[in-house]
Amino acid sequence: MPPGITTLAADAPTLSAANTGFMLICSALVMLMTPGLAFFYGGMVRVKSTLNMLMMSFISLGIVTILWVLYGFSLAFGTDIGSVIGWSSDYVGLSGIGITQLWDGYTIPVYVFAVFQLMFAIITPALISGALADRVKFTSWALFITLWVTVVYFPVAHWVWGAGGWLFELGVIDFAGGTAVHINAGAAALGVILVIGKRVGFKKDPMRPHSLPIVMLGAGLLWFGWFGFNAGSWLGNDDGVGAVMFVNTQVATAAAMLAWLGYEKLRHGSFTTLGAASGAVAGLVAITPSGGAVSPLGAIAVGAIAGVLCAMAVGLKYRFGYDDSLDVVGVHLVGGVAGSLLVGFFATGGVQSDAKGLFYGGGLDQLGKQAVGVFAVLAYSLVVSAILAFLLDRTIGMRVDEDDEISGIDQVEHAETAYDFSGAGGGAAPRTTASAPAPGTTAAPQTKKVDA
Repeated sequence: MPPGITTLAADAPTLSAANTGFMLICSALVMLMTPGLAFFYGGMVRVKSTLNMLMMSFISLGIVTILWVLYGFSLAFGTDIGSVIGWSSDYVGLSGIGITQLWDGYTIPVYVFAVFQLMFAIITPALISGALADRVKFTSWALFITLWVTVVYFPVAHWVWGAGGWLFELGVIDFAGGTAVHINAGAAALGVILVIGKRVGFKKDPMRPHSLPIVMLGAGLLWFGWFGFNAGSWLGNDDGVGAVMFVNTQVATAAAMLAWLGYEKLRHGSFTTLGAASGAVAGLVAITPSGGAVSPLGAIAVGAIAGVLCAMAVGLKYRFGYDDSLDVVGVHLVGGVAGSLLVGFFATGGVQSDAKGLFYGGGLDQLGKQAVGVFAVLAYSLVVSAILAFLLDRTIGMRVDEDDEISGIDQVEHAETAYDFSGAGGGAAPRTTASAPAPGTTAAPQTKKVDA
């Protein structure tokens, strides 16, 4: 969905079965990213918050889908109004769209484009949830998603990708969501956590991931689904640009993972699984806006730079005292900013558009455009998200009670626990030894636990 491109094949505006099938597959891959994100985040929290973390992602699948059909698609991709929002009555309820009606001169149906973009809208608020782990009421979170996608995500998507959107018209390059998705979510996360405050025990109690294998599973699902996220954003592959984006996605992710691991080995003395997973996600974030503008060598540079910057950034929360529970700010905000700005350095002018970066003779022009996009989205999302969190906190309350946070948000908000340690349901019960009752009594034998 790069700026300045309104048709995929102007001389062949007929439905392409190949592109349509490809985009449906890509849509399914992007949908898989939200459960993948749930596992990625779910493994990083403590046991008592696991289900809540999973549900904070899964609920977005329900809420955003309904809102997108009712009015979200119209606001994001309807006829431009003042370069800030869209609207088309035909898109309300998706009721005025013909089943074979093509999207804006491309060779795929409007329905296919709408469902592909829906998956982007779903995962973006889910990304925010990682910063709020352990302490937010589920009802408040659901209402926050409803308000946030309406007043933040839908307008920003129009700015960046909608025909007539002001960042689109400016020429900001955002192939698949560096500004609209990652900077948007990262800035929102920062705005909310500045309002709701820190977890009980932040910087005092150990808050280590309870299941690194689940974290790695989630990272793997994200990496897999991201190929649909990125390569699908060209809405077809008649000219090979989507293939370049596919390659660059793999290359940058690998480079970022290695760079993160190298940094933490030098800084902390170990190669960690959490570092590998986080580094991979940082690379995926950074290549998302830039992968259609750079070469594979440029993708290596983008990934490596983002990997180191994000690894450095995750420690800032301890220095500045904001509780970004699962490093949404450090990975998604910083990675999104890095990937978006690096377009201004590494764009070759030979892939998605003729825009060139500083290192390819383009001067500072594209870098300036990228900076406008980055800081406009960052500022808008940060401020509006903080206002929404403040209003919710002062009305229905955003946080659970302190006692409930300490005892565990899963039991309080969902009446469930992620793991059953009681031995019921086929688990191994603790072995016991029996001691005989005292002579002349009929009391049951006393038991004591024997370590397994």
